[in-house]
Amino acid sequence: MAEEKPIEKMTVKELRVLAKELGAQGVSGMQKEELIQFILQVRGKPGGPGGEKIVRLGKRAINVTAVKRQIKQLKAEREKLISEGKKEEARKLRERISRLKKLTRRAYKVLSQKKAQG
Repeated sequence: MAEEKPIEKMTVKELRVLAKELGAQGVSGMQKEELIQFILQVRGKPGGPGGEKIVRLGKRAINVTAVKRQIKQLKAEREKLISEGKKEEARKLRERISRLKKLTRRAYKVLSQKKAQG
């Protein structure tokens, strides 16, 4: 058997074929990043998401787990700014956190709709 090239170097067409072989459904609508994430997850290779939730919102793939990690970091940063008395910077972080939370709520809504459809 010929040695397989790294998935990062594969074309989208090659990735779709590989993902189908691994049991993916709806690969025709997936982008390259989504295909790579799926393949890494199925293979259980380092670098792939370990139980991370990846949701497609429009044309973007959102890694909900990574966004939640980012929210947690921003909250800690915001608390530090508040304790230092930097209220304006803390307010900007609050707005950013709010936008990220809204994004995760939309992603979970899409996930729940997909689960309901089967």
